[in-house]
Amino acid sequence: MAATVGRSFLVQPCTSPSFIGNSKRIHKSSFGFSAKPGAAPSRTVVRAQERPTWLPGLDPPPYLNGTLAGDYGFDPLGLGEDPESLKWYVQAELVHCRFAMAGVAGILVTDLLRVTGISNIPVWYEAGAMKFRFANTTTLFLVQMILMGFVETKRYMDFIKPGSQADDGIFFGLESAFEGLEPGYPGGPILNPLGLAKDIKNAHDWKLKEIKNGRLAMIAMLGFFVQASVTHAGPIDNLVEHLSNPWHKTIVQTLASSTS
Repeated sequence: MAATVGRSFLVQPCTSPSFIGNSKRIHKSSFGFSAKPGAAPSRTVVRAQERPTWLPGLDPPPYLNGTLAGDYGFDPLGLGEDPESLKWYVQAELVHCRFAMAGVAGILVTDLLRVTGISNIPVWYEAGAMKFRFANTTTLFLVQMILMGFVETKRYMDFIKPGSQADDGIFFGLESAFEGLEPGYPGGPILNPLGLAKDIKNAHDWKLKEIKNGRLAMIAMLGFFVQASVTHAGPIDNLVEHLSNPWHKTIVQTLASSTS
C-alpha cells in the first residue's frame, strides 16, 4: 500500500545556465565557490522530481509508470513485474479496499450505537458468534457462500473478458441497472446512484480518492484487529478511555501494560 510522502528533490551541480521545468526560463539564482580566481562559479540547481514516490528520491520500477491510480512506485517484492499479474493485483486491491471501507464504517457505527446504549448489540469481534432468530448459522453461511460466489464469479468473468457481463440476458435482464463501466468499476443506478464518474476513462481523480481512502481503511482494519487483541475492547471504548485521560491512556502505556 502506497502512501504519498511528498515530492523529492534532486540536487545537481552544473556550470551552465539550466532550464527548469516547462517554463523555458533560465534559472539565474546560483550559489557556490570558485576553485580558482576568475573561474566561472559552479551552480547548484534544485529541480523537482517528475512524479511523487512513496519514498522521496526513490526511482520507481519501470513497470509502474504512474498511469495507475495511486501509483507511487511501491512494490518492494516485485509482484507487478508481470503485466497480467499486475492487472489482477490492481483488481484485488480495489476489492480489498472496498471491503475495508465497508468494514470500518460498520464497526464504528455499531460500536457507537453500543457504547451510547442506543442498541444492545455485541462488540464487533464477537458479532460472528451471535445467534439470529430468523435463521440458523448454517443457513446464513450457505446463503452467503451462494451470493458471494455468484458476485465474485461475475466479477472474474468480467475481468477475463471485459464487457462480457453487459450483454443482454447475462444478468437476468438487469444489465442496464449496473452498466459496467470497466473492470472493477461497475455503475448504473444501483452501484452508482449519484452518477459520479460516469466517464470512467477520465475519472482519474475519483479513482485516486477511492484508492487512497481504501488503503487508509485497510490500515484502520489492521489497527482494529491489533486493538481488539490487546485491549479486548472496541475502538469507541478505547477512544473514550483515551479522552478521559489523554496523557496516561495512550498506545504506549497500553502496549507496555499488555507485555508486562
